[in-house]
Amino acid sequence: MRCERLDVWKRSCRLSVDVYRSFASCKDYGFKDQITRSSLSIASNIAEGMEKESDKDKNRFINISQGSAAELITQTYIGIEIGYIEKHIGMQWIKEINELLRMLTALKKSYDERL
Repeated sequence: MRCERLDVWKRSCRLSVDVYRSFASCKDYGFKDQITRSSLSIASNIAEGMEKESDKDKNRFINISQGSAAELITQTYIGIEIGYIEKHIGMQWIKEINELLRMLTALKKSYDERL
């Protein structure tokens, strides 16, 4: 299945764009690099996994996407606390990330059932 057909991929791409735009002028390059990379990694690993032949490989990349989502939640909470992210925006991101995690879990389960 092509990643472009998956809602979880589309939504994770939009989230990454939001994160990048929010940090476009941030001068804390270490934090900016970390949070943008974790946001980009969610969609990127979904895409890479969907191109793999085996369901086992697909699940491995879904797991990596889930790990990146957990990183992004952590970085978002920290960003809120240190004043880099407005609380209402950060909480919207966290809500969306949790929804992405649910979607990834369901996608993984569909491949687990075929193994």
